[in-house]
Amino acid sequence: MKPIVFVATASLATLIALGQMGCSGTNPNPTAPSTTNNNSAKETVDTAGIERELMRIENDWPRVLKEKDAAAVRRVEAEDVVMIYRDGTVGSQAQDAKDVETGALSADSWEVADLKVTVLDNDAAFVSGRSIVKGGKARAPDGETMDISGQLRWVDTFARRNGQWKLVASVSTPIKQTEATPPAAKASPAATKAPPAAPPQPKS
Repeated sequence: MKPIVFVATASLATLIALGQMGCSGTNPNPTAPSTTNNNSAKETVDTAGIERELMRIENDWPRVLKEKDAAAVRRVEAEDVVMIYRDGTVGSQAQDAKDVETGALSADSWEVADLKVTVLDNDAAFVSGRSIVKGGKARAPDGETMDISGQLRWVDTFARRNGQWKLVASVSTPIKQTEATPPAAKASPAATKAPPAAPPQPKS
């Protein structure tokens, strides 16, 4: 009887184990590819909304400069922002806010143009554009004032931190204005006439 009981018990245990495997849905072949759809939860990027917000921030710069709104500078620029100015010097949020607040950076007119927003994902994007500065002045720490009038090309990189868009990097470069070549002076009508023929020489 003991061998029969052992076989019956083993068979029952096997059936129970197989039933549990079927109910749990465990793949009996661990090397077989999973049929789970990994693309079911793709991130939806609000491209239009991000473009609107970043363009609003960039277009607000002339007002910030005119009204010396240093609070706006501190709100938009990250504390660890990396800024490379037109002359190759490196700036910071603290210096930028101070320059705006004290009027060390000023302009009669500062126009923003050619804005283009490139959205990388919901938390990263960069903006390229052009600035037209008239009557621009920048006062250095040593008191020297520089004329910064002209046009600039720049790229601003933004990252969303704690739900707020922050400027984390910015680089700008001046656009060289090519001087127009003056038109060549036209010769006077008299100069274009052929010289008069020499009078005939008397024969010797």
